[in-house]
Amino acid sequence: MPIQLEAWGDYALFTRPEMKVERVSYDVMTPSAARGLLEAIYWHPGLQWVIDRIRVCAPIRFTNLRRNEVKSTVSARTARTVMERGKGALYLCTSDDIQQRASLLLRDVRYVIEAHFNMTDKASPGDNPGKFQDIVRRRIQRGQFYHQPYFGCREFPAQFQWCETPPPCPNELQGTRDLGWMLYDMDYSNPEDIRPRFFRGTLEDGVLEVPSPDSKEVRG
Repeated sequence: MPIQLEAWGDYALFTRPEMKVERVSYDVMTPSAARGLLEAIYWHPGLQWVIDRIRVCAPIRFTNLRRNEVKSTVSARTARTVMERGKGALYLCTSDDIQQRASLLLRDVRYVIEAHFNMTDKASPGDNPGKFQDIVRRRIQRGQFYHQPYFGCREFPAQFQWCETPPPCPNELQGTRDLGWMLYDMDYSNPEDIRPRFFRGTLEDGVLEVPSPDSKEVRG
């Protein structure tokens, strides 16, 4: 069942995976980021979110920002070893592991996410699309969420509301804009081999049409 969610914020960073040293954002929110935002508001094992389109409702503006980040992560292998042995360090010392990284961010963003959900085999007998639709609508209208929705990184929170009528397309986004290859989502079908999937994004009058997951346009 379809929903329209309007989301906005001061900054956004939808990182291009090909940029290894410095973080550079895509021009537009990715479908995976949109899915993550919806799941922050309502997630249930009995439903699966599918993004249909993303409307860009504010001019695309970039800005530079330098942030302190840690350069390492605690690996799953390390965590597993500590769990098995009952001792060891499961932390990072930021004073020893800190580094400054420049990021090319989007600023003053506003989107309308159009999506629907499919029922999964994990839905209980009492679950149905109408029930989930009512819950989602109620949670959006009340501003409820499981964890703070964000635009790409947790430092960039997203505000949201139920959208009945999308804002008009900015004049500078009229026409066709090739966005190149964009991250579609991660393929979790094999937990031992999680792979990224990509699609060729095109912005038509401020609207990014997202192909269905089983479309030939999605590659990975």
